Amino acid sequence: MKITALQPMKAHSERMPNKNIKNFCGRPLYHAVLSSLFKSKYIDKVIINTDSDIIKEDAIKNFERVVIIDRPGELQGDFVSMNDIIAYDLSKIDSEHFLQTHSTNPLLRTETIDFAIETYFKNLNEFDSLFSVTRLQTRLYWKDSSPINHNPIELLRTQDLSPVYEENSNFYIFSKKSFTNAAGSRIGRRPKMFEIGKLEAIDIDEPEDWEIAEILYMRRVIK
Repeated sequence: MKITALQPMKAHSERMPNKNIKNFCGRPLYHAVLSSLFKSKYIDKVIINTDSDIIKEDAIKNFERVVIIDRPGELQGDFVSMNDIIAYDLSKIDSEHFLQTHSTNPLLRTETIDFAIETYFKNLNEFDSLFSVTRLQTRLYWKDSSPINHNPIELLRTQDLSPVYEENSNFYIFSKKSFTNAAGSRIGRRPKMFEIGKLEAIDIDEPEDWEIAEILYMRRVIK
């Protein structure tokens, strides 16, 4: 069940400058998720696709099994599709199965990664890919104030609502074959959702997310 991890990282971050290498609990942010990846018993190597010389040099210095792919100019910028970056990586790598994650998910645990990989391989006869989600059981509305998943007149308790699931971007597991069959998408034509808790799934987009993630991460380290 060996699998190759993909860790794309760009130098520029629109909302939080230099986010990937910003000090997070004493080390660059991206170190947290890379450490979890390298502890996995199924991941044989981690591929970092980057346009940053700083990230490249730091990764080579601190992680033995990391492989760097220099991001070409046509794939640099804030509006490039992640699927295009993955397609480029897959063209350069001689592997069949992949797990792609993000540096902005520092609370992702190795145990969760391993269980997700096991679930993926166990269910390949039925599903062609797997992606992480967070359960939502709350009253949701469209921007015109019309309800999405409930009847305001009936007013069920939130715990009795049918859950909906948020794609939390923590990880995607897929194969070259499923990526090709889905017209270049990391979520295949027959995907399986893999639920993880909302605290572990925290994704750092805004400064507030950073503060929460650091507090939770330090609590875990102290324990």
